[in-house]
Amino acid sequence: MKYAFIKEHQNEYPIKLMCKILGVSRSGYYKFIKSLNNEKRSKTNELVSKIKDIYIKSKGRYGAPRIYHQLRNEGIKCNHNKDPILH
Repeated sequence: MKYAFIKEHQNEYPIKLMCKILGVSRSGYYKFIKSLNNEKRSKTNELVSKIKDIYIKSKGRYGAPRIYHQLRNEGIKCNHNKDPILH
């Protein structure tokens, strides 16, 4: 909770100061940030794998729009405008 607060306000206040006031270590904060990045990377890898599966199953016939719609039909939230994977 404290780390999330620091991340949310990192552009307003110095991280060092917020860590000191909230009584947390900076190294702990940076470990928290690293874990968020690892989680995001893991989700991206899962999405890439799913995209490859759809492409292979369609025998290379599906392009970005069809893959996007297939993912959405399977309940996977993604954004075809943001993900460079689909372009």
